[in-house]
Amino acid sequence: MFEPVILVQILWTGIATSSKYVLLTVGFSLALKVTGLWNFAQAGFMTIAFYTMFAALNWFDMPLVVAVLLAVATTVAASLATEKWGLDVLRERQSGSLTFFIFTLILAEFIFYVTQLIFGTEPQTLFKTILSPVQIIGGVAVSQWDLIATSMMVSGLVLLWLFMSFTKEGRFLTAVSDNAKLAELYGISAKRSFRVAAVISALFLVASMYLVGSHGGVVPNTPIELILAAVIATLLGGIGRVFAAAAASIFLALLQSFSILFIDSRWQNLLLYGFLFATILLFPRGVRLPRLRRIKPAMATR
Repeated sequence: MFEPVILVQILWTGIATSSKYVLLTVGFSLALKVTGLWNFAQAGFMTIAFYTMFAALNWFDMPLVVAVLLAVATTVAASLATEKWGLDVLRERQSGSLTFFIFTLILAEFIFYVTQLIFGTEPQTLFKTILSPVQIIGGVAVSQWDLIATSMMVSGLVLLWLFMSFTKEGRFLTAVSDNAKLAELYGISAKRSFRVAAVISALFLVASMYLVGSHGGVVPNTPIELILAAVIATLLGGIGRVFAAAAASIFLALLQSFSILFIDSRWQNLLLYGFLFATILLFPRGVRLPRLRRIKPAMATR
């Protein structure tokens, strides 16, 4: 019914497009795993990341490397400041989860409005053109943006896995995410782990917004729409399962890509939110694949 080359093209485009969502989801899901908070202030940090790069590139004609480093600095600073003077204060007051949610959401909205006053509401891109050189490989169009995006996604996931698996700070994050009070009894500072998670999440948010801003237009409140995709993937993958959430992001992007074969593009967002409702109702702990039973070898008869 469909030509194989068309299916391969859709598959490749879906994987490349998923890269920006995967990086965003990993940053969001990691912070949720370690702190246990739905931190929607990250949408505001994404706005800071994009407009820092935009101003550096378009207002001050800075090199791309400098613009990205400035975005990292401002986003990390905003994330750590929120941890120190916001979330830590609420923790000391033993505030409820609803208070944390409202605080982070209001902070994000505040950042949106300040950004609108400074930069306006017109869509902006990081570069003057979002067109990317394309080469045809086996009949499939592969753009330079696609290669950069997939490379950033794969390297980000690998580096995070190495960090979590083989570094002391990574093991501390896992311990705090399992039981913060018990971890502190063993001399692990939960506050330090919260801040390490905030820094790592900020790095992923900057990477995600670079891909978003180099591939399409961004307005100050665009990140709140993007972060909803991260919420859906986090719920689908299961809270606390960062790499499963990343896989869920790829699945959702592919679902959107292949859905154009059957439904009009205007229905794609409805499809995503349909998955969100189904996940909350049917898989509140995420979709878990059944484990294969290990077959014990039969004991040799003597």
